[in-house]
Amino acid sequence: MNGIAGRVGPPHILIVGGGYVGMYTALGLQRRLRKGQARITVIDPRSYMTYQPFLPEAAAGSLEPRHVVVPLRKVLKRSNVITGEVTGIDHASRTVNVNPEAGEPYALGYDILVVALGSISRTLPIPGLAEVGIGFKQVEEAIALRNHVLDKLDIAASTTDEAVRRRALTFVFVGGGFAGVEALGELENMAQYALRYYPQLSPRDMRWVLVEAAGHILPEVGPEMGVYTVQELSKRGIEIRLETRLESCVDGHVVLSKGRPFDSDTIVWTAGVKANPVLANSDLPLDDRGRVRCVPEMRIDGLEDAWAAGDNAAIPDLTAGRPGVMTAPNAQHAVRQAKLLSKNIVASLEGKMAEPYKHKYIGSVASLGLYKGVAHTYGVKVRGVLAWFMHRTYHMSKMPTFNRKARVLVDWTMALLFKREVVTLGRMRMPREEFRRAAQPGVPGRPASPPEQQERRTA
Repeated sequence: MNGIAGRVGPPHILIVGGGYVGMYTALGLQRRLRKGQARITVIDPRSYMTYQPFLPEAAAGSLEPRHVVVPLRKVLKRSNVITGEVTGIDHASRTVNVNPEAGEPYALGYDILVVALGSISRTLPIPGLAEVGIGFKQVEEAIALRNHVLDKLDIAASTTDEAVRRRALTFVFVGGGFAGVEALGELENMAQYALRYYPQLSPRDMRWVLVEAAGHILPEVGPEMGVYTVQELSKRGIEIRLETRLESCVDGHVVLSKGRPFDSDTIVWTAGVKANPVLANSDLPLDDRGRVRCVPEMRIDGLEDAWAAGDNAAIPDLTAGRPGVMTAPNAQHAVRQAKLLSKNIVASLEGKMAEPYKHKYIGSVASLGLYKGVAHTYGVKVRGVLAWFMHRTYHMSKMPTFNRKARVLVDWTMALLFKREVVTLGRMRMPREEFRRAAQPGVPGRPASPPEQQERRTA
């Protein structure tokens, strides 16, 4: 512990990132550290942790969005939580640059660093994608996508223009991994249910398209379950475009590497993730994928008093049986790494040996919509209702805090007893529009002026 040798007072542990790894590491430190043994600070642009495996159910309305997030200040009572963005890390001087939500940026010092920045969507320079694409990594995006899909049903049911209706009812998802398949399955299931309230529309009017560059989907559940998933989704009328790339989507005009172009108002991008780009503005050692290089104990390679875990860390997979293999960026590893990381930091503070991370991947579960799923765990392949139940049970067990577990369970119970809520609150994006129009001089209900029209387009 050369970096904190000779320091007066307790060392300052700085956790950069308040996602699953950051929050659970802080929780573990709070439980294991003696009073006054260290100070803990957590920095994240959001004041809450999002449990991403439940985002598809939140988007479909099976779960209340507030129940898939955990307020950091509520659970990290012995930590200092800063809502802001870290824009740079200088471990040589033991400082990070912080850009708070309001006020001037500042430098914050630390003694021990934990890098838990996670990942962001991995995009490609596809024309039009930045302007019309919708991501699916945060709860805000899940809520917006739900409102967006229901808005499109409203538009389609209210227009006499066949081209507008066809465009509104065409939904494109790019990426055949967990995020893309689960989001598509849940939202298609929700939209089919919602059609009972739209007598002007029929299931044949909707078009759902899944685009995947590889020749298979859901590789984590194995080839057999991947083929089953394609068959199951195809039976529901969903188009599966394998070995196909999105080449352009300017103004919603979708051009794929195969097939005829078409128009769509909904293009959801879920084609992989990459390490947080903030790491590029640091003096930490990175691998060729932009992740922090770590040793099996999750200490950053070659550095004192610096640790990392989760999607932004390249940690050797000791169960792979061959060198050079790193643990996959998924929730299963993140959960276990965070719990061991806090133990290792405390052990290091007390002069004890840190434990290497070693966890054999037990398999994967995925939901394809209500009562539908696939699973491949411990070599056993399961599909249908049982797999869907396994998916819910596993993620329920990993949901942080008893409070959130109970709320999720109540949401599921209420969903069994009552019909789905399919109301859209999309207009919350412009909460001041009616008041602004009322406050300006003129005739009430007049057409929107050009500035108002511009706000509607950009809201």
